[in-house]
Amino acid sequence: MKNLIYLIFTLIPMLSFSQETIRVFYLGGQSNMDGYGYNKDLPDSLASFDNVWIFHGNLAGDGEPNGGIGLWEPLKPGHGVGFASDGQSNQLSDRFGPELSFAKRMQALYPGEKLALIKYSKGGTSIDSLGAGPFGSWEPDFRSKGGINQYDHFLATIRNATQIQDIDGNGVADILIPSGILWMQGESDGDKTEAMANRYYANLKRLMDLVRAALRTDDLPVVVGKISDSWNDEDGKVWDYGELVQYAQEKYARTDGNAAIVRNTRYYGYSDPWHYKSENYIDLGEAFADALYKIKGDD
Repeated sequence: MKNLIYLIFTLIPMLSFSQETIRVFYLGGQSNMDGYGYNKDLPDSLASFDNVWIFHGNLAGDGEPNGGIGLWEPLKPGHGVGFASDGQSNQLSDRFGPELSFAKRMQALYPGEKLALIKYSKGGTSIDSLGAGPFGSWEPDFRSKGGINQYDHFLATIRNATQIQDIDGNGVADILIPSGILWMQGESDGDKTEAMANRYYANLKRLMDLVRAALRTDDLPVVVGKISDSWNDEDGKVWDYGELVQYAQEKYARTDGNAAIVRNTRYYGYSDPWHYKSENYIDLGEAFADALYKIKGDD
């Protein structure tokens, strides 16, 4: 009996300090990261997931409260445009973005591993503060009304997501291992002035370095989705200076030793002048996963 009591009291500390590691990926940007795909168009293979969780930060405008609040839940459709969270429950939408097919492809690339996604993106946002307009800016030093910008909402999302010690609720503490950044944005920096578009490389580099720092991994792999144009505007092009942003994205992928670019977007169809069709979001997620895996190798 004495030996049994000793065994119980030695096992309790071991159990309380047991941990498991989970790869975590950050998804950010503007509306084509939000996702305008329709859930009704999804194949059955993307309808539900095992061992993948998502923390989707509530989107908010510059100067608004409650940006980045949310909660961890198993990944499922509904994390596209129209998603919202009050921190107690998630309000899923009828849309999806690249997160579903990205997760499915990463499960194939890392079989048997648990995965986690942290998502915060907001349609219409620019990096450059001069392009903020009514949508918002990711410029960390931009002080809008209330002194809160999109980068602040991103930081709140990361803080809220990472303060949870057991994201899957299995009673074992989780160690989240930052494993990659997916960035789909740039359209709103390419539709206003030539000068703004020419600043995109410097703005993107600075922002990605700060996102890496927030995730405490200086060489964290970054995959950028190359913007494209539907040519569905009165004067033809939707993003008047989009080629300059595209050049900046290519330059970033070429000059950063841990970055890559997804170019499949060149061939995507559009459901409206600004947003891809459902099947393209599926392809985008898979392309993000393949590009990220190529940077990371089979670690």
